[in-house]
Amino acid sequence: MSPMYFFLSNLSLLDICFTSTTIPKMLLNLLCGNTTISSAACLAQMYFFIAFGGADSILLSAMAYDRYLAVCCPLHYMTIMSVLRCALLVAVPWVLANLISMVHTILMTRLSFCTNRIPHFFCDLNALIKLSCSDTQVNEMLVLVLGGSAVLVPFVCIVASYTPIAMAVWKVPSTQGKWKAFSTCGSHLCVVFLFYGTVIGVYFNSTSTHTAQTDMAATIIYTMVTPMLNPFIYSLRSRELKRALRKLLSKNHFAKSV
Repeated sequence: MSPMYFFLSNLSLLDICFTSTTIPKMLLNLLCGNTTISSAACLAQMYFFIAFGGADSILLSAMAYDRYLAVCCPLHYMTIMSVLRCALLVAVPWVLANLISMVHTILMTRLSFCTNRIPHFFCDLNALIKLSCSDTQVNEMLVLVLGGSAVLVPFVCIVASYTPIAMAVWKVPSTQGKWKAFSTCGSHLCVVFLFYGTVIGVYFNSTSTHTAQTDMAATIIYTMVTPMLNPFIYSLRSRELKRALRKLLSKNHFAKSV
């Protein structure tokens, strides 16, 4: 298995785990009308949501590093991306994200709350902090500090990886060569913009600039839409899938015309 497909398989696993923390409970609430959740279940949901979301974010930066090596160091790519290095690049996101999530969860247990009604479809960290009657200064500070290590630092690493990639692609003389080089990164860039754009908008904006409704809309994008689109975005690089998609579309067009 090539390093790229190894990372993609782990990203798919994370996406499944990430969506499984919120969607089953949300669907149960919609179908049964039961919108209650115990304190322990709420904390567990928050823990796994932060852990899988943080691991997803850090893994995207590891994938950007992989794309940098593939485009800028193609001759040494397979030597550098050894099995051990690939395993480390996947293990580090899991470990760091779980440590960050553990800190947030432990700090959340010391808070008392003014109301038991959460204006969200899951136990979101920001939503719980807003409901607290206790002093949340430490929690809010750690959202920025630890959130920065799980979101902003990987985002900066992605930008740092794509800067030499853009310079390398720009130096390619032919348009076809530029497109071929860019196509290896296009799928990853689409996922990065969808994921980080909405996450940064929700967690790193002033609370006065957005409402619970806008937070919920942005959260739906990175918790449901992005993981759902990831398989399609990455699969469009497959020639076999493109050929099958064209065949399906041409059949539908022919059926409609008949």
